[in-house]
Amino acid sequence: MTTGPHVILLYDYVPDILERRAPHREAHLARIAEWISSGRMLLAGPTGDPPVGALFVLPGEDPDAGERFAEGDPYVEAGLVTSRRVLPWNVVAAA
Repeated sequence: MTTGPHVILLYDYVPDILERRAPHREAHLARIAEWISSGRMLLAGPTGDPPVGALFVLPGEDPDAGERFAEGDPYVEAGLVTSRRVLPWNVVAAA
């Protein structure tokens, strides 16, 4: 990962995400893979154990990129995401 401007997309999930995600999981993961392979996303993964949400890191300064991902995400379309936020993130140090 490089330093500089990035965008973070944060999801909050429904409490029973583990029970409800199965029919949508493959398409959700395929969307993530597509965005990562095209360079539009750098990192993605659930937060919490069990998951309470997810975090996605996108390169650049465009907050609309986070919204574009979310608007086509099967988890969002299925109502599994109760809220989302897009935040700028300036990475000042990276390995």
